[in-house]
Amino acid sequence: MSSAGQYSAFADVAIFDAVRTPWVDIGGALAQVSPIDLGIKVGREVLARAGVDPMAVDSVLAGSMAQASFDAYLLPRHIGLYSGVAQSVPALGVQRICATGFELLRQAAEQLRDDVQLALCVASESMSRNPIAAYTHRGGFRLGGEVQFKDFLWEALYDPAPGLDMIATADNLARRYGLSREAVDRYACDSHLRALQAQRAGAWGEEIVAVDNQVFELEGYQPRGIALARRAGAVTEDSHPRPTDLAALARLRAVHADGVQTAGNSCAVVDGAAAALVGRASACTRPALARLLASAVVGVAPEFMGIGPAPAIRLLLHRSGLSLGDIGRFEINEAQAAQVLAVAQELELDSARLNVQGGSLALGHPLAATGLRLVMTLARQLRQHNLRYGIAAACVGGGQGMALLIENPAYRA
Repeated sequence: MSSAGQYSAFADVAIFDAVRTPWVDIGGALAQVSPIDLGIKVGREVLARAGVDPMAVDSVLAGSMAQASFDAYLLPRHIGLYSGVAQSVPALGVQRICATGFELLRQAAEQLRDDVQLALCVASESMSRNPIAAYTHRGGFRLGGEVQFKDFLWEALYDPAPGLDMIATADNLARRYGLSREAVDRYACDSHLRALQAQRAGAWGEEIVAVDNQVFELEGYQPRGIALARRAGAVTEDSHPRPTDLAALARLRAVHADGVQTAGNSCAVVDGAAAALVGRASACTRPALARLLASAVVGVAPEFMGIGPAPAIRLLLHRSGLSLGDIGRFEINEAQAAQVLAVAQELELDSARLNVQGGSLALGHPLAATGLRLVMTLARQLRQHNLRYGIAAACVGGGQGMALLIENPAYRA
């Protein structure tokens, strides 16, 4: 077993509680809301749900990929301040693209080795507010010269190192692992069906906080707030899960002529935010949501970036002394259907334990926030079914994979 990658084991680390906003389709009710304000919303809510005084927080860690507001540099600091955390508590911005939510938890656990007792982790993403950007015009425009503005959201999907977009990297995996268009569409159809069934059963009700128009006050400073799109009422559930079938998916044109990936079997584009409170398990005064046991992060070839979860999970299991059979549930981010199928095939995963409530193909993937969503969804499944261990994992643009191992503190053998 190769030792390549970074592995960290944690003792006495617990996720006290975790919540998220609904994931809402791009251009929907959250489209004009700053990711900072979405982050404040979930930051305040997780503290309230955990019954923790914000003044007890020692560290604020926050992540967001796109600069979706002019005050984006201040996102971690303002989330902390407007969540009620003491002014003396520092805030840090964290970024590992699609694994940012995992990285927040890893860094919180690392900080608990030192003086930190309690860390507020927040990830927030507005895909709708990704800018139309120009990077070469600071010096002005030449007469008759080229004026170039590009869609940041679209361009960010392209990796210039291999000269491929993210969809093409999934198509590479489809070819390598012999995945047909029908198999990829069938997986996507199952993801949508599972998500729709889970939504109707109220499976995410405990982790979702409703979002409505709201003002956030901070004594001595300007108020902030949430203003939903005109005519939108309170947002209470994920907007993307919907009925579909194989015939409908089969009618969609592949993004690349020789590929299998389409808009229907790739992750939905959504806005949303999530938060978790991380502290010492021994100091938790009420049942914790989960214990955080270990993390693993590895690098892979950029042109096959979607396979990243496989070596990350292997490293995690090898170093923790567990086997695939010990893991009750896997939540692996569905960036593209071919990508997650390739990971499942590489690891020989049991489909009955993988993304049993659907995944990002049906729910959507607000980049920074997805990792926290995967962990909180996984933790609640472990508790509901009395399973001990779970692994959440994701691929990362540029060629990385990250995985977290969590334990159900309420498990009874």
